[in-house]
Amino acid sequence: MKKLLETLLHTRLYLRALAKWVALAVLVGLCCGGVGSLFHLGVEWATEYRLSHPVLIWCLPLAGLVIVGFYKLTKTEGQGTDDIIDAVHMGKSLSILLIPAIFTGTILTHLCGGSAGREGAALQMGGDIGYHVGELFHMDDRDMRTATLCGMSAFFSALFGTPLTATVFSMMVVSVGVLYHAAFIPCFTAALVAYGISIWAGVSPTRFTVAAPGLEPWTLLRVVALGALCAVAAVLFCNAIRHTAGFFRRRIENPFLRAACGGFLIVGLTLLAGTSDYNGVGMDVIRRAVEEGSAVPAAFALKLIFTAVTLGTGYKGGEVVPSFFVGATFGCVAGPLLGLPAGFSAAVGLVAVFCACVNCPVASMFLSVELFGSEGLLYFALACGISYMLSGYNGLYSSQTILYSKLKAQYINVHTNAYHAGEQPDDHSDLRAKAGRE
Repeated sequence: MKKLLETLLHTRLYLRALAKWVALAVLVGLCCGGVGSLFHLGVEWATEYRLSHPVLIWCLPLAGLVIVGFYKLTKTEGQGTDDIIDAVHMGKSLSILLIPAIFTGTILTHLCGGSAGREGAALQMGGDIGYHVGELFHMDDRDMRTATLCGMSAFFSALFGTPLTATVFSMMVVSVGVLYHAAFIPCFTAALVAYGISIWAGVSPTRFTVAAPGLEPWTLLRVVALGALCAVAAVLFCNAIRHTAGFFRRRIENPFLRAACGGFLIVGLTLLAGTSDYNGVGMDVIRRAVEEGSAVPAAFALKLIFTAVTLGTGYKGGEVVPSFFVGATFGCVAGPLLGLPAGFSAAVGLVAVFCACVNCPVASMFLSVELFGSEGLLYFALACGISYMLSGYNGLYSSQTILYSKLKAQYINVHTNAYHAGEQPDDHSDLRAKAGRE
């Protein structure tokens, strides 16, 4: 009888936990789905309006001043995706004012021709919403971190229509090598609810049509070579984003002047390029590369430069869609040189560069299925594995930790962009402390 009573009490504990997380996930999903859909439609409107009014590019320096001023007004200057990751790592608090700041800043960036994505805003707004919904539920420190992950999953899912990728990505991007299994049901539930809200609001999920070649040894070897090249492209992209931001901060200390200078630089680069393909999100270019096998040879390098200048001078948005652009256009050009179909190579390049930039191979495999279908999954998985390993310890998010070596089964627990293979793990105490301060 006593054993039965204990079993019932344990069952009640699990059921209460399930009910708590489902209730929170549904609320987070509804909030993120609504705000995310509004944000997606806002970015689409801004892009279409800019394309029909090319003169708006000249307003980019002014938009930069407004963005910097709004961040100062809301006291959220300097906050970004790394702060959301820190909220999960260390329970760092988040300001609710970050939501209107990143929302407004990203819309203005796209409206006036800055080169940026959407998911950086998604992770920031989603994490912030999840954090504050957790506060409404009076959750403790550990549960607040899971609530933040729920928001990240939900907002990412609402924007891209990829609920499974959004779930696994948010669970793995914080600490590479650890999967927060307890967060799966909350994150996946929130992602599904947000996805449903976005569909209801008229947001079309991101999907591409691409044919994968049949499985055969020579094609596998060619994909290995393409994955290795994508690792190089990803390292160049991550370092360009990071070092450009550092360069401008050192050279121009005043954030208003820095944003204005960045705006004028983008105007000049746009005039030199003679096209608006490298402004905004660039989804049309990605689609042409994947579905038509068409890309300008220098497209990936130009997008890298445009994005590095835009984000490095204080404009808002994200780095993931630009990494899609870089990967798709690079793969479209490099693949045929290796004997691979251009469109298929573009799809592989998109996923492989994304994988190397965020250090999330499993999420990248799910991304390939949700974007391109399950055909060719083995090729995508192979390219992700190669790009992940050969990209080293670089990444888009410096607050991200990599817990296990990419070279052997060894615990290292280091920050992205603060570690080089070959250093002895026993000597990392100073390095980890430095990375934590950064």
